[in-house]
Amino acid sequence: MGRLRWLTAGESHGPALVAILEGIPAGLPLSPEDIDRELARRQRGHGRGGRMAIEHDRAEILAGVRWERTTGAPIAVRIANRDWGNWRGIMGPTGGPPADYRPVTVPRPGHADLAGHLKYGHRDLRDVIERASARETAARVALGAVAKRLLRELGVAIASHVVSIHTAEAEVDVLSLGLSAEEINARADRSPVRCLDPDAEREMVARIDAARAAGDTVGGIFEVIALGVPPGLGSYVQWDRRLDGRLAWALMSIPGIKGVEIGLGFRAARVRGSEAHDEIFRDEGGGFRRGTDRAGGLEGGVTNGKPVVIRAAMKPIPTLAKPLRSVDLETGEEVPAHRERSDVCAVPAASVVGEAMVALVLADAVLERFGGDTLEALKSGMGS
Repeated sequence: MGRLRWLTAGESHGPALVAILEGIPAGLPLSPEDIDRELARRQRGHGRGGRMAIEHDRAEILAGVRWERTTGAPIAVRIANRDWGNWRGIMGPTGGPPADYRPVTVPRPGHADLAGHLKYGHRDLRDVIERASARETAARVALGAVAKRLLRELGVAIASHVVSIHTAEAEVDVLSLGLSAEEINARADRSPVRCLDPDAEREMVARIDAARAAGDTVGGIFEVIALGVPPGLGSYVQWDRRLDGRLAWALMSIPGIKGVEIGLGFRAARVRGSEAHDEIFRDEGGGFRRGTDRAGGLEGGVTNGKPVVIRAAMKPIPTLAKPLRSVDLETGEEVPAHRERSDVCAVPAASVVGEAMVALVLADAVLERFGGDTLEALKSGMGS
């Protein structure tokens, strides 16, 4: 299939997160600042919890880069957990539990806690909580930053913004604004909820504040847009090579994401065919153009040259200040669910994670189509 392979490792309160990305061509300019910029964007957003006041994520490049140029070898990145100092006794890889340690035995509805217990047999749910935590997405954002750096060299840029939080919805058609991806992100990053509609932004902030006051949480929808994507990425010849499926898989893998749609998405099921598809015209140069982008840049699992537009729906965070009912695994009693330090809303942060996942998939698809072990060879294969 593709050329890129990536893995992450690490626990939420362990020493660090570690990420490895293999397949990036040699010769790509890359500095820690390229990664740190994206890590900082992930940490912002109204509704984040106390953890973000502790962590100041920075990338330590361990391998695959020399003198700020990739070598073609696997790239390894380490992101230290500053909170590790407070958890050393509980999360240490050696020794045993502290004398006063109390295992977590009450799962949270909506989290991986009970499912992890049923799969791996963990009696202490801390073993599930630590790896299933969305803290892991910092490592994805680090790798996505490398992919975005590669795509930028090829004229492909990725942006995101928040479409809705709870029932507050933005009234904005981003493509009609004619903005570059950098301009979209600059505007979104200035908003506390990464929203491009000032009226909706105020309502979103109010919904988050109301949920916090009620001991509750809220979710929402974000949109990722990729501009400059060349036609022909992906394939229709096998199910696992369809790019729309690969993008949906990547976004659905983000913790808390429960739905993904491309282009019109679910709205396409509520209109007629004449309103669902993008008519084809000749352009002045003898090529093709579309008047609309209802397909979201993908037809038959293949990019068609229009912007790729994909949205993801994030459920409310399962950890509640006023917990739902649950069952203690040790005693069998019905009790309130376990409480863990958490956010009230993480949709703005999730949109940045979404950018990273889309970047990794698109970079993989570009390398699959055009090849190249060096940046120069890749650019030559693309005709740029």
